[in-house]
Amino acid sequence: MAATGRDTHTQSATTDREIVISRLISAPRELVFEAFTEVRHLSRWWGPEGFTTTTRAFEFRVGGEWDFVMHGPDGTDYQEWITWTEIDPPKRIALLHGEFRGDPNAFESVLRFEPDGAATRLEMGTVFPTRELRDEAVEKYHAIEGGRQTLNNLAAYVSEIVRRGAEG
Repeated sequence: MAATGRDTHTQSATTDREIVISRLISAPRELVFEAFTEVRHLSRWWGPEGFTTTTRAFEFRVGGEWDFVMHGPDGTDYQEWITWTEIDPPKRIALLHGEFRGDPNAFESVLRFEPDGAATRLEMGTVFPTRELRDEAVEKYHAIEGGRQTLNNLAAYVSEIVRRGAEG
C-alpha cells in the first residue's frame, strides 16, 4: 500500500482503514482540478485501464451528486454514486463514494491538488468505514492498483490537453 506520509508515532485512528495514492501530473493545477470537476472531462479518463464510464446525473457542488456506471473490460457494470462534501477550488475536493445514496459501506475521499513547479501533485486519500471494507476493496477490487491506473489515465488525459494547447 502507498505510504500515508505519517510518522509511526503519530498515526491517526484511521490508518488501518486508509488508502493514500499520490501522482505527479505534468499539467497546471487548475487544469487537473477542472478535469476532476467537469463531466465532459471525467467521462474521458475516469476509472482503471479498460473501464469506461456512463454518467446518469452530474452536479458538481457541495451536496451535488454524480450517479454513474463503470463498465469493466469483462462486461461487468458497477453502479457508483458520489456526493461532494467539500469543494475548495483548485486545492481540495472531499467526497463520499458508494454504490448508491445512503450506502452504509460508502467511503470518504479527499483529493488534494498541490502545485509542484509547472506540474501538480495530486494526493487521493480514502478512508473506509472499517478495516475489513478497506481490505476487501484492496483484495477483491484491486483498489490500490485501480487508483494508480485511474490517476495515470488522468495524467495522460490532461497531458494531451496541454500538448494540443501548445500546438495551438
